[in-house]
Amino acid sequence: MVEAVLIDLFSLPANSQNNIQGLLHNTLEAIEKCSFIPAPCVYVMCCQRQGSERKGEQEFLLPALRSFQSLNRKLEVIRAQTTTAALYTIKQRLDEKDLSIIKVILPTLRKHLMEIYIDHLFTAVYRFEFEDLQAVSDCENLQIAEHQNEGQTLPSQDVALIRSEIQMYLESLPSLKGELTILRSSLIPGDIFLHGFTTRTGGISYIPTLSSCNLFSSSKRRDPQVVVKENLRRLANAAGFNPEAFHRVKVDHANAVCIMGKTEPDNYDGIVTNQKGVTLAAPGADCIPVLFADPVRRACGAAHSGWKGTLLGVSMATVNAMVFEYGCNVKDILVVLGPSVGPCCYKLPHESAKEFHRIDPNCVRLFDSASPYIDIRRATRILLERGGILPENIQDDSVTDQNQNITFCTACHPDKFYSHFRDGANFGTQIGFISIKD
Repeated sequence: MVEAVLIDLFSLPANSQNNIQGLLHNTLEAIEKCSFIPAPCVYVMCCQRQGSERKGEQEFLLPALRSFQSLNRKLEVIRAQTTTAALYTIKQRLDEKDLSIIKVILPTLRKHLMEIYIDHLFTAVYRFEFEDLQAVSDCENLQIAEHQNEGQTLPSQDVALIRSEIQMYLESLPSLKGELTILRSSLIPGDIFLHGFTTRTGGISYIPTLSSCNLFSSSKRRDPQVVVKENLRRLANAAGFNPEAFHRVKVDHANAVCIMGKTEPDNYDGIVTNQKGVTLAAPGADCIPVLFADPVRRACGAAHSGWKGTLLGVSMATVNAMVFEYGCNVKDILVVLGPSVGPCCYKLPHESAKEFHRIDPNCVRLFDSASPYIDIRRATRILLERGGILPENIQDDSVTDQNQNITFCTACHPDKFYSHFRDGANFGTQIGFISIKD
């Protein structure tokens, strides 16, 4: 069932905007005649022209709604200077109410434009239905059009203009939850490598579990790619890397490694390069973002190590790729474990815990319980040391100086980090990133 209705009056000429009261009444009347089931929320999208007054739209429209008493307290007029600004505001309203099924009523010629905006500003979480609206020149009557104007596509230049409009609007938004913060390791030499681990502050994501510098979008989350891209742009500006030369692992919770410059696997949790100016990144929201740096051979890598990847040895697979591809000596490679869920919080079923117990009994606490506590960081360190990485070349939560500790528990610090374990399915993501300086 439709959860919200969006009436798009944005493209109407100025004289139509002035007659918005009658226009809205006739629109709702036409909807009612078509046996449309009233939705709980109605949003009317109008153009806010520069210099025009914005006060009193709600009160101004109430006379038009006297025949539609059920909508009086459920109607909101959204005025903005661009379609992007109006739609983004409406998206915020939908997200506040956790609404996902929207009926869009709009002029026929606006449909293809609206589809492009929606494709960029929303994800597959939302479902949109379209009804065509045909406004006659004197704005006296509105009716649902029978034709769909299907089979047409927008010229590429129009699509480019929409993308530019969206980008400019998102760039204009203020940062949320404070300034963008980057954690850096004292182990990785800053004169050779640019690196860091992100926190959750300083981006534009507004949904509570994604706020604010979420760096991952999927079809199951409400943050679209354009928002994540803007968060990444802000990170790149703050950190000093080129977002156009940014490569993130394609998470598979396994141990495949991508070698930059060679054929890219479909999925991989490790990535390595010796190319200058190329930024590698691994996500984490409880899983460990692991960074690798060889200052001798000037090569680097990043890996995503969850509990499955840890057991499969993704960190040593990344080390081995650096040794094989770039002639690195394992004793020269530096490894830093970023913010991730700690043994204080992380539990696994007993059968999975057995695998960590085999690596070292100290990786498991309350082993005889149904869901023991697991230390995936300790397991990662042990496997790295067994593979030849020097203990002093690994930075993790065993650092005694808390001023140097960057391997915080993500679940314990909701103000600083995202956590799948803590926040559930609609969780945000931070990253670890590294590149070789030019």
